[in-house]
Amino acid sequence: MTKWVYAFGGGDADGDTSMKNLLGGKGANLAEMASLGLPVPPGYTLTTDVCTSYYDNNKNYPDELPAQMEAGLKHIEALTGKKFGDVANPLLVSVRSGARASMPGMMDTVLNLGLNDETVEGLASLSGDRRFALDSYRRFITMYADVVMGVHHHTFDDILEQHKDNQGYMLDTELTADDWVSLIEKYKQAVHDELGRDFPQDPKDQLWGAIDAVFGSWMNDRAIVYRRLNDIPAEWGTAVNVQAMVFGNMGETSATGVAFTRDPSTGANKYYGEFLINAQGEDVVAGIRTPQTLTKNAREEMGETAPSMEEALPEVYEQLAKTFERLEAHYRDMQDIEFTVEQGKLWLLQTRTGKRTARAALKIAVDMAGAGQITRREAVQRIDPMSLDQLLHPTLDPNAPRDVIAMGLPASPGAAIGEVVFSSDEAESLAKGGHKVILVRIETSPEDIHGMHAAEAIVTARGGMTSHAAVVARGMGTPCVSGAGDIRINYEEQQFSVAGRVIKKGEIVTVDGATGQVFAGSVDMIQPELSGDFAKIMAWADEFRTLEVRTNAETPTDVKTAVDFGAEGIGLCRTEHMFFEADRLSYFREMILASDKAGREEALSKILPVQRDDFAAIFRIMENRPCTIRLLDPPLHEFLPHTEADIENVASATGISTGELMARARELHESNPMLGHRGCRLGISYPEIYEMQARAIFEAQKLVENETKIRPIAEIMIPLVSSAKELEILKNAIERVAKDVGGVEFTVGTMIELPRAALRAGDIAEHAAFFSFGTNDLTQTTFGLSRDDAGKFLPDYVSQGIMEKDPFVTLDQDGVGDLIAIAKERGRSTRPDIKLGICGEHGGDPASIAFCHETGLNYVSCSPYRVPIARLSAAQAAISAAES
Repeated sequence: MTKWVYAFGGGDADGDTSMKNLLGGKGANLAEMASLGLPVPPGYTLTTDVCTSYYDNNKNYPDELPAQMEAGLKHIEALTGKKFGDVANPLLVSVRSGARASMPGMMDTVLNLGLNDETVEGLASLSGDRRFALDSYRRFITMYADVVMGVHHHTFDDILEQHKDNQGYMLDTELTADDWVSLIEKYKQAVHDELGRDFPQDPKDQLWGAIDAVFGSWMNDRAIVYRRLNDIPAEWGTAVNVQAMVFGNMGETSATGVAFTRDPSTGANKYYGEFLINAQGEDVVAGIRTPQTLTKNAREEMGETAPSMEEALPEVYEQLAKTFERLEAHYRDMQDIEFTVEQGKLWLLQTRTGKRTARAALKIAVDMAGAGQITRREAVQRIDPMSLDQLLHPTLDPNAPRDVIAMGLPASPGAAIGEVVFSSDEAESLAKGGHKVILVRIETSPEDIHGMHAAEAIVTARGGMTSHAAVVARGMGTPCVSGAGDIRINYEEQQFSVAGRVIKKGEIVTVDGATGQVFAGSVDMIQPELSGDFAKIMAWADEFRTLEVRTNAETPTDVKTAVDFGAEGIGLCRTEHMFFEADRLSYFREMILASDKAGREEALSKILPVQRDDFAAIFRIMENRPCTIRLLDPPLHEFLPHTEADIENVASATGISTGELMARARELHESNPMLGHRGCRLGISYPEIYEMQARAIFEAQKLVENETKIRPIAEIMIPLVSSAKELEILKNAIERVAKDVGGVEFTVGTMIELPRAALRAGDIAEHAAFFSFGTNDLTQTTFGLSRDDAGKFLPDYVSQGIMEKDPFVTLDQDGVGDLIAIAKERGRSTRPDIKLGICGEHGGDPASIAFCHETGLNYVSCSPYRVPIARLSAAQAAISAAES
C-alpha cells in the first residue's frame, strides 16, 4: 500500500531532510527538526504524490488517504492530549503548503482550524482567556472564508475597521471579548450573505476543505507566475502539512516571529528578524502591525523604541539563539526560521535555507568557506549565477544631490529609478511597453507577484523586513523599501502624499533599497566595484571551470567592461555595428549606391581608415587575448533610408536623386531578408567588402604591435556559411589580402548558424580553424521561427508544455543541441584541433553553458555584463560533471 501520510513530532519522524522531493521542503525540515529533538508541534505531511494524484485523477484523492489521515490525527492527539472536534478539550491545527522549492506567500495557509461555535468555548475554558479564544476564532473565519470559500478578506477587514471606528479603537488589541462576539456574528452573516450558505461548523469538513484549498492553490495564478519566474516545474506538486496549533496570541508572554541566522541583505553574521508580542504568524508577514526587532543592537541601529525580543523575552530569546546555532551548524547554511512563543515556551514552525540577495550569498559562502563549514567547491555551487546580475549594475552616487521624500525600512538592497505606478497590472503593462516603473502599494500580497517582477523597485507603506514585499523582493533581487509609514497612498486619485508633498502617477522617483530612502526625481548612479567576496568567488570559480569565457563586444567601452569582468577574449565582434554611426553610414550608403565595382571600392577606401581605427582600439584593450571578428552579416537594405525625410537627406548628401535612391531600395528589397542576400553571400557577390574589412584588421594588428610590442590575435569569422566552397573562396581572398599587407598572424573560421552547415561540418572544417555556433540564427533556422515575431506566441507553447522554455533564452538541447553535437563530431573528425564555441545569447544562460561543457566546446561568448555569470556557470557545470 502506498504511504501517503508521514507523521512527525515527539522526538521522532517518519521522514527526514533527504526526502524533500516527497515531503516538500517544509515537511522534510519539520521531520528533521523533530528527529533532532527540537520543539516542533506534532503533525503529519501529505506527500507531493498526493498532489500529483489529485490533479491526475480529476481532483480526487487516493482511496487510502482518509484512513491514513485519520491515523495522522490520532498521532497528534496522542502527543498533545487533545482531541480533534472535542468540545471540552479541542485540538486545533494549521494547514500549510510546502513545495520542494520555497515559494514564500504563493500558496495558501489556514490557521486555528477546528474552531466552531462550541469548541471556541472549550478553548476559552482551557486557556482561561475568553478574549484570546474569540480572537482566534475570528481569525479562523477570516482566513478560512478567504482561502477556502472565496470570500475576500477585505470583506472582514471592512467590518473590523467600521467596528473600531464606531468604538473609538485604534488597535486590534483594544477590542474586548464582547467586541469579538459581536464581530464573529457579523463575519458569519457576511459569509452567508455572499455565498448563501453558513460557515462550516464540522471540524472534519473544515479540514478537507482546507486541504482542497492548499492543493488547489498549487495551480493559482500567483503560484503559476512564481513557478515560471523561478523555473519550478508544475509536475513537482506541493505537500500539505497538518500541524497542531501553538498560539502566539495568548497574551504578553506569547509571541510570533520570523528570523534569519544571518542578515539576508548583507550576509553579515548576525541574527536578523522580527517578532510581535500577542500575535499570530500571519500578522508578521502581512504587514498589518509593525514588528519589533529581535536583538537590542538591531533596535538601536534602526532607532526603534519598542523593546527587542532580547529585551522583552530574554529567556526565550536565549533558547532561540542556541537553536539558531544548532540549525545553521546542522544544515551548513543560513536558515530562515518561523517560531511561536506560547506563554513562555518556544516552538519551531519551520526552517529552510533562507533566501538572500546576491551580495549576501557571496559573503555567506565566502565566510562559511573561510570558517571551514563548507568547501570552496560548495561555496561556488551555492551562488545562483543569474543573481550576480544584481551586483553588476550602477548604484546611487553618494555625492549626488538628492531630495528625500520618504523613509522606510531597507528591505531589499539596490537602487532604481522609474515612474510611479500604484497597481501591479499597470506595472506589468507599462514594463512590457519599455517603461521603468516603481510599484507603490500600501502593502503587497501574493496577487501582486506579476507587478513586483515587472517593477524596477517596490515601495510599501506597511510591513517590516520580513513582510511579503521584503521577502519576495530580496528573492528577485529587486530593490524594496517597506514600512514607509509616513506616506499616504490614495489609489483613487493615483497619488501618494508625504509631509505635504504630493507625488502623482507617472512622476519619477529614485528608490534606494540599501538605505530605505525614496527620492524625488532621478539621482546619479556610479559603477559597481567588484572586489572582496565577489572577487574571491570568481577566483574560486576560475579554478574549477574548463570552458573559456569570451564576450560579444565591438565598442571600446563594452570591450573594457568585459575585460574588467574577466573576459578572456572576444567571441563575437559584429563589424556591422561599426557602420551605423553617422559619418560612416554616409560612406557605406555611398558604397551600396555605387553602380559598379570601382565606385564601391572608392567608397570602401573612405571606410577603411575608420574600420582600422576601430579594430586598433579593440586590439589595444584586448592585448594578446583572441579577438573573433565577424565580417559583414546583415543585408545591405538595412543601411538604406526608409522614410521620405531620410531619403531626401541622403539624396541631398550624395547628390543622387530621390528616384534613384528609391529604385535602389526597391532593387535590394527582399521578402525574407533573414534568409536572403546576407552574410557570406554578400562576400561572394561583393568580395571587395570583405577584402576591405580584412585589410583593416591586418593593418590594425600591425599598428598596435608596433605601438605596444604585443601581437594582437585576430580570428576572422565568415558568417552564414552553408557549404565548404563558400568558405574556401572567401578564405582565399582574405589570405591574398594578408599576403599583400604582410607580417600578420590570423586564423579563419566560420559561424555555424544553418542546419546544413552543421550537417556538412566535416567538409567545412577543411577550411576552418574554428567554428562559432551562432545559436540565435541556428535556433531560428532549426525551428523555422522568427525571433522578432515568436514572442507573440511562444508563451502559449511554454504554458501548454509544447516547449519547456523559450528556445531563444535557453538552448533547445534536443534539436539545436543535436545539430551542435553533430557539427562538433564531424568537424573534429576532419580537424581534431578545431576550436569550438558559441556566441549567441545562450552564451550567458547557465543551462545552455552546462550543455556547452557537457558537449565539449572550448568557450562560450556572451554580452559583457553576462561574463561573470558565464564564469560561475561554467565552474558549476564542471563541478557537477565531476560529481556525476
